[in-house]
Amino acid sequence: MEENNVILSIRGMQLYADAEPETIELVTEGKLDGNRKEGFTLTYEESELTGLEGTRTTFRIEKDKITLLRIGAVNSQMVFEAGRRHLSMYDTPQGALSVGIDTRRMSADIRRGAGSIEIDYAIEIDHAVTGQNFFHINIKKKGKGLPS
Repeated sequence: MEENNVILSIRGMQLYADAEPETIELVTEGKLDGNRKEGFTLTYEESELTGLEGTRTTFRIEKDKITLLRIGAVNSQMVFEAGRRHLSMYDTPQGALSVGIDTRRMSADIRRGAGSIEIDYAIEIDHAVTGQNFFHINIKKKGKGLPS
């Protein structure tokens, strides 16, 4: 992978019926490419903390759509468009699953190599809502401080 140029602070929350909310917070390095006109690509490597170790996650950020791609131990593609429902395949070591993604709210504000992404969506399995997910990614330019 090319040199990482941003620091990502990722907070994800999953709400399921009859269960306590599950929150994951992660700070990692990533790569941000692109521009406002053509869109941005944000890529990072998942870790043991997320349960997706060995997976590369990429967000393709366009004007009215965000696509999440995961390749590696887990393979999936999820399309987020506010007010729209998309079917996605989620391929895990335990097997493949067809899921519906119903995006309630989303925003992406990236300028000068920094910004944020928020997505609030419901997951459906067999046309029944099984959970509500929300995540926020804060993107900061990697500092020019001491070498790491």
